[in-house]
Amino acid sequence: MSIAAENLAGDQPDLRSKGHVADVSRFVRNLAAGLLVLGIVVTGGFLFTPYDPITPDFLDRLAGPSAEHWFGTDQLGRDVATRILYGGLWSIGLALLITTFGALVGVIVGLAAGHFGRLADMSLMRVTDSFFAFPELIAAVTIAGVLGPSTTNMVLALILVSWMKFARLVRSLAISLAHRDFVVQARLNGLPSWLILWRHILPNIGPSLLVLWTNAWSRSILSISGLSFLGFGVQPPHAEWGAMLLDGKSYMQTAPHVMIFPGLAILLAVLSINLIGDRLRDLIAGPNGLFSD
Repeated sequence: MSIAAENLAGDQPDLRSKGHVADVSRFVRNLAAGLLVLGIVVTGGFLFTPYDPITPDFLDRLAGPSAEHWFGTDQLGRDVATRILYGGLWSIGLALLITTFGALVGVIVGLAAGHFGRLADMSLMRVTDSFFAFPELIAAVTIAGVLGPSTTNMVLALILVSWMKFARLVRSLAISLAHRDFVVQARLNGLPSWLILWRHILPNIGPSLLVLWTNAWSRSILSISGLSFLGFGVQPPHAEWGAMLLDGKSYMQTAPHVMIFPGLAILLAVLSINLIGDRLRDLIAGPNGLFSD
C-alpha cells in the first residue's frame, strides 16, 4: 500500500467503533422504552381494570376467558388478568429488589477479596464457597422454612443465597485489573484503596456485572415463584404468580386457565429479561462487541 493510501486509510473514521456506539445507543433507547412500558403495565396496569385483585365474587367462580374476563376468574371469582397485573408488582418488583441487594453484597465481598490481599481473599472466598456448597433454591427453602413463611423472610432468604456469583465475578475481575498500568500508577500516586476501587475498578467491571445482574434478575423471578408455590413466599390474599399457580393447581382439570395464564406470565417475564441479558452480553463481549479486538 502506498503512503498516500495509508494516510488516506489513517484519516478515515473508525467505522467499526462508530457502529458499536450506534448499536449501544439504539439498544439503550429500546431498552429504556421497553422498561418504561413494562413499568407502566406492571405498576399501573391493574389500576385501569374494573376489578379488585383481592375481593372475591362467589357468583362468578372459575369462569372461562370471555370479553368480560379476558383470562377468566379463579376459584374465588377474582379476575385472573387483574391478579396477574397486580402480581407483577410482587414477582418482578421483589426480584429486582433481591437481585440489587444480592449484587451489592457480592460486589462488596468480591472487591474486598480481590483487592485487599491474600488473607482477605482466602477468608472471604472460604465463606463464599461454603454458601456455594448448597443448591440455591434448596438453601432458600431451608432458610425460609426456618424463619417462617412470609414475604420478608423469603426476600431475606433469597438475598442470602444470591450474592455469591457476584462475589466470584467481581473478585476475578478485580484481580485481573490489579496489575494493569492505570491501577498500578494510581497506587504509586498514593490514592487510597477506596478511591482506586471507585475510579478504576468499578467502572471496568460494570459491563460484565450488568450482564450477570440481568440474568440474576430473571432467576430471582423463578425463585420467588417457586418459593411462593411451595407456600414459603408471598401469602394470600396477595396475588403473586407462583402463589396463583399454587391456588390453581387443584383446578387444573376443570379450569386450566387459572394456572395457564400465571405460568405464561412467568415464562414471558423470564424470557424477556434473558433476551435483554443476551443482547447485553453480545454488545459487551461478543466477537463484534465493544471489548473485542
